[in-house]
Amino acid sequence: MGVSRLDVLYRKLLLTKLFIQGWGKPDDLKRIFELRKIVGNREKCKELVPKDYPVFIDKVEDQSDCKIHNGYFISPLEHIVPGILPSESIKARFQFIVPKKWKNHKPVCIHLAGTGDHFFWKSRSSLRNVSDLFVMGAALILESAVLLHWLEREDYWPLGMTGISMGGHMASLAVTNWPKPIPLIPCLSWTTASNVFTTGVLSKAVNWRELEKQYAMHSVYEQEIIRLLEYCGVDSFKMGQEFLKSSLDTLSGLDLSTDILGLHSPERDRMGMRTSALHSRAGEGANGQDHDHGLNQMLSSVNMQHTNINKGSGRQRQSLHTESLDFMKGVMDECTHIANFSVPLDPSLIILIQAKEDAYIPRTGVRSLQEIWPGCEVRYLNGGHVSAYLFKQGLFRQAIYDAYDRYLEKYSNT
Repeated sequence: MGVSRLDVLYRKLLLTKLFIQGWGKPDDLKRIFELRKIVGNREKCKELVPKDYPVFIDKVEDQSDCKIHNGYFISPLEHIVPGILPSESIKARFQFIVPKKWKNHKPVCIHLAGTGDHFFWKSRSSLRNVSDLFVMGAALILESAVLLHWLEREDYWPLGMTGISMGGHMASLAVTNWPKPIPLIPCLSWTTASNVFTTGVLSKAVNWRELEKQYAMHSVYEQEIIRLLEYCGVDSFKMGQEFLKSSLDTLSGLDLSTDILGLHSPERDRMGMRTSALHSRAGEGANGQDHDHGLNQMLSSVNMQHTNINKGSGRQRQSLHTESLDFMKGVMDECTHIANFSVPLDPSLIILIQAKEDAYIPRTGVRSLQEIWPGCEVRYLNGGHVSAYLFKQGLFRQAIYDAYDRYLEKYSNT
């Protein structure tokens, strides 16, 4: 099935750019990869957030049929990895809407914000670096645990999680670390963020020029960070093969050796390495200024849509883009792929809503959620990402009701 034209048009109307400052500090990437090994394992993660973690309510608004509690707590990530959060994100804020009358139970569903959810999204939705996304994910996993523990202490039950788009994916990651069965309803999300930023319409908003420049200039990305990646690379390698296959027709006149394609080394299979031409170009100049000038000259000399690819600069530019793309897939899969985290205790409580023509969340070449979480349910809607968000939220709510009903059927007597 094709992609939604509305999704493509809507993306073109937005002028925002992603990752304008590049990959992020290498040390931050290293620290977040190490943390991923912990939060990706439910047994290791459960000790990071105490059950009595302090939560504060600083304002209560009295409405006709409900009360709105505005609360906050210090993000556990600030204690675990000091200094990695931006200052405005250290204090995690939330809004809790409580009805004045309950029926049989006191159910609560935590909704994690997606890109564009205003007010509570502002502190983290500005992704200036690739590493910002991973920091946000680690923070939300731990902060969700804080809220779930607090709600349990306040005798709310049953508890569940949901979110739309990026919020749905973050809710999925958070649930993998909760040590109890819990309803989960991710809407318009899938198994990894790698496809979102490399093949979806959001890839057009990525500042690839800066990412390619930094990747070529700093050997730490290929020499150190690649070695920290532990994900098996099934999806990234598959997508990389498809990208190279589609590029071979375009690059039919070029001498693409096995060294350029990285076919003889497991690490190069996963991520790709710089070509000898790039090494030669990167080594030009007696100092960093000449190096930077030479690289900028190389990058600016090529327009991807109008270049004669038989020229050497075009070949270098194409190779650099391919390697940066593969590196992006690898680091995204490492930190966001569902398969890199524990399986929720009861996948039958998971109902995922997916749009058939979603241009933001491509599913081609990516393992299905049913394969990774056997027993979960996926409901497909007609249309794309934007139309589903605007017109299908009634179906999102119905899925929440259904997931909670399943939970009550299975666990109301436990």
